[in-house]
Amino acid sequence: MANRYSPPKAEVGDITSENEEFQAIKLWSATGRIGRLRYLAYFTVAYLITAFGGGIVAAILIPSMGSSGIGFLYLVYIPLLIFNILTLIKRSHDMNWSGWTVLIAMFIPFAIFIWIFKAGTDGVNDYGAPPPPNTTGIKVLGFLFPVLVIAIIGILAAIAIPAYQKYVERAHAAQQHMQQP
Repeated sequence: MANRYSPPKAEVGDITSENEEFQAIKLWSATGRIGRLRYLAYFTVAYLITAFGGGIVAAILIPSMGSSGIGFLYLVYIPLLIFNILTLIKRSHDMNWSGWTVLIAMFIPFAIFIWIFKAGTDGVNDYGAPPPPNTTGIKVLGFLFPVLVIAIIGILAAIAIPAYQKYVERAHAAQQHMQQP
């Protein structure tokens, strides 16, 4: 039989328990904390899912609707934008910053590198317990991000450099044609 003189027990959300070492990660929430590598991994997966979904939507809509289907294609990217903002807020919380600092990353070029390279706070901070340790899947996906960035830059360079060289050749030919009497 329970002691009727014991104090009542209540779960309080803003006080961390000593038994709780890590806080659970909620994907579609602005509360909690995530580390640098997990941020990169989540961003990579979200981008790949959106690119794949966007490709399917483009393959279906553009042939049937023509150029007006491109407008609907942008709707695929709205969940990606929302997810990335929520994830960036949690990354800010890991550094013990307010979620409003995300506005810095949105309006100042290259400020996002702060969120990628700055370490989070150790232990409990104003936003809760630390995030759980990274699993092997998170590590692989986090390291896949730079590989994808380099691949995309390489593909763009492989397209842009020959096009620029052809442009320069045409410009020289036109210039020589203009100089001849």
